[in-house]
Amino acid sequence: MSPSFPFSPSPSPAPSPAPSSPSDGLWDRVDGLHAWLDAHRAADGREALLLRVLKLSEEVGEVAEAVIGATGQNPRKGVTHSWDDVGSELCDVALTALVALRSLTPDAGEVFTRHVARVAARSFGGDVPAAGQERRAAPPSR
Repeated sequence: MSPSFPFSPSPSPAPSPAPSSPSDGLWDRVDGLHAWLDAHRAADGREALLLRVLKLSEEVGEVAEAVIGATGQNPRKGVTHSWDDVGSELCDVALTALVALRSLTPDAGEVFTRHVARVAARSFGGDVPAAGQERRAAPPSR
């Protein structure tokens, strides 16, 4: 039995309305998670920051585990994950990175927004999509 592969053309979801603010509460949640982690940390200072950055490696490993499980690449275990599991693990990676960035600077939202703008300008040149107008296409078929 071959696992289903999510990279086949599918209808694009209807675009969601533009958020009421650039962060739409995301950075408030990141700040809250940062504060919660600070209140429950076992290490301080530089060590705490290094451990938050290392947490990314753990989360990336969980993405790899989910991909292996979704494709059934371990013959002993078979299919153990879904592509939804892979998506959830990717969200964990993104959130962990945002919290680590917040641990570096209280201006994480501004730093991230500027970085995304630079990457978009470098990638798209003068053809940068307006906020909320991004094309939501299915990943290419393989």
